[in-house]
Amino acid sequence: MKSTREQLNILDAFHEVGSFRGAARLCGVSDVTVKRVLERQQTGGPWSKPSRAVIKNTDSVQEVIAAKVRATDGRISAKRLLPLVRAAGYTGSARNLRRAVARSKAAWRGQRRTYRPWVPIPGEYLAMDWTPVAVDLQMFCAVLCWSRYRFVRFARDQKLETTLALLAECFEELGGVPAKVLTDRMGCLKAGVVANQVVPQADYLRFAAHFSFQPDFCEAADPESKGVVEHLCGYAQRDLVVPAEGFSSPEAGNQAALPWCLEVNGRVHSETQAVPLVRLEQERQSLLKLPSLRPPLRRGEVRKVDRLQTVRFASARYSLPEHLVGQQVEVRVVGQQVVIERGGKEVIRHELKAPGESSILDEHYPRHAKRPVRAVRPRTATELAFLGMGPAAEHFLKAAAAAGTSRLASELAQILPLEASWGRGPLVEALERATRFNRFRAEDIRAILAAGPGAPNPAAPGEPMNLGLPEALVRPLSAYALELVQ
Repeated sequence: MKSTREQLNILDAFHEVGSFRGAARLCGVSDVTVKRVLERQQTGGPWSKPSRAVIKNTDSVQEVIAAKVRATDGRISAKRLLPLVRAAGYTGSARNLRRAVARSKAAWRGQRRTYRPWVPIPGEYLAMDWTPVAVDLQMFCAVLCWSRYRFVRFARDQKLETTLALLAECFEELGGVPAKVLTDRMGCLKAGVVANQVVPQADYLRFAAHFSFQPDFCEAADPESKGVVEHLCGYAQRDLVVPAEGFSSPEAGNQAALPWCLEVNGRVHSETQAVPLVRLEQERQSLLKLPSLRPPLRRGEVRKVDRLQTVRFASARYSLPEHLVGQQVEVRVVGQQVVIERGGKEVIRHELKAPGESSILDEHYPRHAKRPVRAVRPRTATELAFLGMGPAAEHFLKAAAAAGTSRLASELAQILPLEASWGRGPLVEALERATRFNRFRAEDIRAILAAGPGAPNPAAPGEPMNLGLPEALVRPLSAYALELVQ
């Protein structure tokens, strides 16, 4: 196929000599070629012939390649892709696959999303987030975006009260309040999502209004909007939690977090090339002032004492004195004990219980320390007459009922006439003896009355009697050995 310049030279030679053969001699081509070039010019066709569509053996797996490149953000290699495309039916060589992967990566880089760097403004944003460390241990991380000042604490849960208490403690340490607080879409802070708009919790809004900052939430499934605090959580886990091989309690974690924060905030930050503690002094001029009337930082969780004189904490119940019913107390864990305080003063300490268990102290229920007793309430004339014989009859009735005596009412009716024959005194003694030996039939009472005072009264063995007998001489068995016999 002749190039465009060669075709123009052929046309010029034809216009100059006026014949196919003469133009062919001048240009060194055949006269047929000159004719085709002239016809192509007259029909207005393209100067170059379109190339044929080449079918590649990687076309059948192109979608698989493109999907993997897109899923890995262009980082997957052709070597890693080879087993996948083989399973999808690719039979070509590894070299062709490398070329196809290179073309797919180039196309992906041309379509990939680009980002504008975020330039923080002093006093504008504080980013915070939670990250789990252990089963009952959570780590709270916050960072002041311009100065890169870090704040890390540990707690047992991610509840709203815990989050707000730690956020208030963070504001106290910063010495001011930023204009906005950026958080993930935490379940404890959001009341719902409507048309991708987060509706904050009412308590969180009241807290924000009290400290005069604006709540802000990250975009859903958009890690770029929360990368600063996510990086802080990962850095705190690697540099604080992992070297210590975890912490057994929030108190142990906070004891290690305080010096760690002093260390990282007192050295040069790799991004800003400045000390965060020094930049914080500059950023405090842009922070909002703390409210003059603010509640003290709560060290525990607030609970209300219910009618049972108990509070529920970590799915376990703990008792308190009666005068605290209806009042709010603070509950916190110190080691293996639950400390309950009221007005900053300790009220009681309980041993930490597992979920579902209870710690109930009898001194908190002085009027109900004894177990409830089911009173005997006679209703019929027979019951009134029988219980009229005194405590022995009442004990007999309770023991007979507990033993499951059948037709107890008729048995009582048969026992009552025995008083007329034997007298009340012997009958009461017979009831006491029947109760002692678990004999609750009317015939048993008749047998006891017929036996009279001669019936045996077995008793438990007592102490051995000391009769003061003289001690007899005892010879050892070795004295009777045959070898000693002469």
